[in-house]
Amino acid sequence: MQFLTVMTLLLIFQLSGELLVLSWDLPVPGPVLGMMLMFLVLLFKHKVAHQMRPATEQLLSHLSLLFIPAGVGVMVHVVRLEQEWIAILVAIFLSTLIGLLVTAWTMQLMMKLLHSKDIK
Repeated sequence: MQFLTVMTLLLIFQLSGELLVLSWDLPVPGPVLGMMLMFLVLLFKHKVAHQMRPATEQLLSHLSLLFIPAGVGVMVHVVRLEQEWIAILVAIFLSTLIGLLVTAWTMQLMMKLLHSKDIK
């Protein structure tokens, strides 16, 4: 499948997701819903997935270019970052720590639940 065809498919699924979100007032970003729809289609249409592979590998090889706008956005707010770096650093540290603790706690709970089912 040609690169342009694959890009068109990606944009069609993104547009479909956007339209569904707008029409049903869903609390999910349109591109995420479009990606889920595309995943479901590719899950059942293995031939299409294999045909898309070369073009998607080419797209993924240049994925780092898509992060340039985010880097520019950060540089636009560099003054604010300089003023509030302590709060940002604390928020990043605490959110990471809380995420790790919740994940570890959930893992322990699930292991106990699964182990107790194995015993019975």
